[in-house]
Amino acid sequence: MNNHPASPIACVQCGACCRQPGDVYLRDNEIDTIAHFLGLPIHDFTAAYTRLRANRSGLVLAETADGACIFLQENLCRIQSVKPRQCRNYPETWHIPKEEQFCRARHAPAG
Repeated sequence: MNNHPASPIACVQCGACCRQPGDVYLRDNEIDTIAHFLGLPIHDFTAAYTRLRANRSGLVLAETADGACIFLQENLCRIQSVKPRQCRNYPETWHIPKEEQFCRARHAPAG
């Protein structure tokens, strides 16, 4: 299945992707950026909002009890302007079967 559209996706901030099961992997620079955005020391950010990957090779964003991203608040991302690349690339680079697609984003108008 091709999840790479010809035109960019315009996020409508519906929050559906933030409820999709799975890990949101964090790169080192993303940890720094998000911590700074939240006004937290890196240690405090990682203690409160991340957990260790299952393979112990890095950090992922934590989830709430219902499995949603810890930064989802009333269908909006609290860190929208600095969200991880994995989130910014949704749904274009995610491999989701057509019958499971639920994103309400729209293709942006061409040029």
